[in-house]
Amino acid sequence: MQVNWQRLNRKTHYWGAILCAVPIIIVLTTGLLLQVKKEFSWIQPTTIKTDSINPQLSFDDILRISQAISEAEIQSWEDIDRLDIRPRKGVIKVRAINHWEIQLNQESGEVLAVNYRRSDTIESLHDGSFFFGEAKLYLFLPAAIILCWLWISGMTMFFKTYFVRRRHKIKIALRASTLNESGPSL
Repeated sequence: MQVNWQRLNRKTHYWGAILCAVPIIIVLTTGLLLQVKKEFSWIQPTTIKTDSINPQLSFDDILRISQAISEAEIQSWEDIDRLDIRPRKGVIKVRAINHWEIQLNQESGEVLAVNYRRSDTIESLHDGSFFFGEAKLYLFLPAAIILCWLWISGMTMFFKTYFVRRRHKIKIALRASTLNESGPSL
């Protein structure tokens, strides 16, 4: 039994595109949002800069100030996902596990901003971890491999078709020039 590689490749493209369509759409749309996250404060809050140059706040001060912000729902260090200290900008960002971000003046402890941070959710959608822990490996990685195969085989089909058509045009041109050189036949 002989395998028709062109037919197999077309079927692979057909089913491969269907299998990886949803993960690819998610990766593309969230990737676009992540590309512009610094441009839109709705996605990632803008960092407020201050003139303070020395971080003065202790960890106890940061926790106490953060606990006073009701939106963040911080009771203990367990409720804090991370601290982002930006000495050159004079700010300390406290990210709660519920995605609220508190920006503090690093010297005085003044609350500069309290905003919901959507970029973390978008990132978890982008890599698939939003859906379930192993979605990265068992859903999004296979979709990426299928997409890579589709690209390679698609480029192969494109160039093969291009060279076949080019060769055909050259043959036609050579026949035409041969006929013109031999002169009109009677």
